[in-house]
Amino acid sequence: MDVALARPQVSGFYDKPTGAIQYVVADQATKRCAIIDPILDFDERSGATATKSADVLLDFVSEQGLSIEWILDTHPHADHFSAAHYLKQKTGAPTAIGERIVDVQKLWKAIYNWPDFPADGSQWDRLFREGETFRIGTLPVTVLFSPGHTLASITYVIGDAAFVHDTLFVPDSGTARADFPGGSAARLWHSIQDILALPDETRVFVGHDYQVGGREPLWESTVAEQKAGNIHLVAARTEADFVALRETRDRTLPMPRLILHALQVNMNGGRLPDPEANGRRYLKFPLDCL
Repeated sequence: MDVALARPQVSGFYDKPTGAIQYVVADQATKRCAIIDPILDFDERSGATATKSADVLLDFVSEQGLSIEWILDTHPHADHFSAAHYLKQKTGAPTAIGERIVDVQKLWKAIYNWPDFPADGSQWDRLFREGETFRIGTLPVTVLFSPGHTLASITYVIGDAAFVHDTLFVPDSGTARADFPGGSAARLWHSIQDILALPDETRVFVGHDYQVGGREPLWESTVAEQKAGNIHLVAARTEADFVALRETRDRTLPMPRLILHALQVNMNGGRLPDPEANGRRYLKFPLDCL
């Protein structure tokens, strides 16, 4: 299939508690699809987990007569749990993430003091490298390595659609933070330039939206719209200016409220901790580490 003619059907599902968007990306020719960045519900006050958000995706896939070919994560999320493992258990579809997840695992296994944790990416069925290609049905997919927000972030370019995770937001919201362990504003700048080098008509689908000014949630723009109107890229036209803008802003931001909850789950492929002798699962919290 000609990449220029490959236009997947993209359905976004907005999660108001986290501001995150999970996606179903479908090839209408074959009814094959991929799920991108699925959410496992978690309430930190009660410690309760649930699968409501992920089950919405399964219901949608069933209603549309689709079959799931891939369960894809763009990066290890710091503000919600990944439902990748749950969806694999329900569907048998393979899971995948970028190969640099091993760098995140090595970093965070030290933070959590888990010397026996396997930091080899084996928690996923496939680790994608920079420039690797694959297909969803007949849709061509190319993987871009997009570090900066995390060490392991990747972008999936699926036909005319780029899933840029937490690198860019919609234009009125700017760009993602780069102050997590392993983050880098300079790396983020170069990742953004790679995305902006895609054709202007490329649809850009973001990982989060925080409803600037109380507007309705948005998650789609184009490369042309990002070039013309992204508030951070308009204000900072050079790498040095962008790094200064991004680092200044990041110093004002609190850490995501779920970062210490989420990383121990998400660097393990979305698996919750194993039950202990009493049948309950427990999260581990490193104090004074961030």
